[in-house]
Amino acid sequence: MKVSIITAVFNGVDAIEDCIKSVLEQTYKQIEYIIIDGGSTDGTLETIKKQDLTPFSKGGMGGFSGSRGITKWVSEPDNGIYDALNKGIKMATGDIIGFLHADDFYANSKVIETVVINMGKHNVDSCYGDLLYVDKKNPDRIIRYWKSCPYRNGLFRRGWMPPHPTFFVKREIYDRYGYFNTGFKIAADYELMLRFLEKHKISSFYIPEVFIKMRIGGISNRSFRNIIIKTMEDYRAWKVNNLNGGIYTIFFKNLSKVPQFFKK
Repeated sequence: MKVSIITAVFNGVDAIEDCIKSVLEQTYKQIEYIIIDGGSTDGTLETIKKQDLTPFSKGGMGGFSGSRGITKWVSEPDNGIYDALNKGIKMATGDIIGFLHADDFYANSKVIETVVINMGKHNVDSCYGDLLYVDKKNPDRIIRYWKSCPYRNGLFRRGWMPPHPTFFVKREIYDRYGYFNTGFKIAADYELMLRFLEKHKISSFYIPEVFIKMRIGGISNRSFRNIIIKTMEDYRAWKVNNLNGGIYTIFFKNLSKVPQFFKK
């Protein structure tokens, strides 16, 4: 079973190398690794090109023909992270799709192997695990522990969602129910998981292990303005999917983050 991992990046030279290495160090062999760069000018491309790439197009695209390495990469302007991720999904040929953002890295070398074993064993459309928020300059320092739980109907209404970077889904689900809604600038990941799990009831399995270490400072919590925009988009995600979720749902969603700062 092939797994496609997609990384979207724009001017991420400070963290992209750790991100790439954590993919290349995975024990699972059937990985297709796709990097979508938004036209970086800070040295990000040079870091990508150091991974033994063989260019095969004049359009800023490259590839690696071996069993390990970056399979495909493209560098060109895009319309934001969700447009870039959609581009990656369209390029993907794997049976399972996962995302690893440029500031993130896998917690250990067996994450993808664990995903494949469990999705096969439990015959599910998706799986997810736990996530650690870590200090931007010192990744060994844990800021928040996002511990999830098995999904059951109604959890989204209580403010729950799985950590999106740990969310692996069969490619056929994207073909059936759609990609990221680029009308959402910050919360398209929330809208997609709400659509997949709450609306369409795809099957899922929770693996109680830390999959991802995420450096703090993501777009959704970068400023008070972005927090407000995200809250409004979270609310709109329910409306566009014709689901019954209101202000109290978004209140509990924000409230649910508080315990993450105390569980280490």
